[in-house]
Amino acid sequence: MPINGVDIDQYILLIFYPSIVFFTIGYITKKRNIKRSITYLVQAIVCFVFSIAYYLFIPQDGAFGLALILGLFGILLLILARKEKINPEEEEKEEEEEKNEQKNNGSSG
Repeated sequence: MPINGVDIDQYILLIFYPSIVFFTIGYITKKRNIKRSITYLVQAIVCFVFSIAYYLFIPQDGAFGLALILGLFGILLLILARKEKINPEEEEKEEEEEKNEQKNNGSSG
């Protein structure tokens, strides 16, 4: 019986669940060409939901550290979303550069 109420295999699964959701959201929003600010906002909400769930439902503060990290990461994502909302032209420049690189690679190959 572990001291904090969570076995190591359960703890690894608790790490994988938000990671899978986080990267799935990133993949879907990239394929559908959704703005980065919206992507960051949705990912921040997911981090906060997992953080609160882990804090409330894991016994004996077994995932308190993980909940704290997810909460801090959610705050960081909100800051990134705000930055992208203020300066969206950087995203557009990157997309144009990627398109130009693809055209150059396609025409030379």
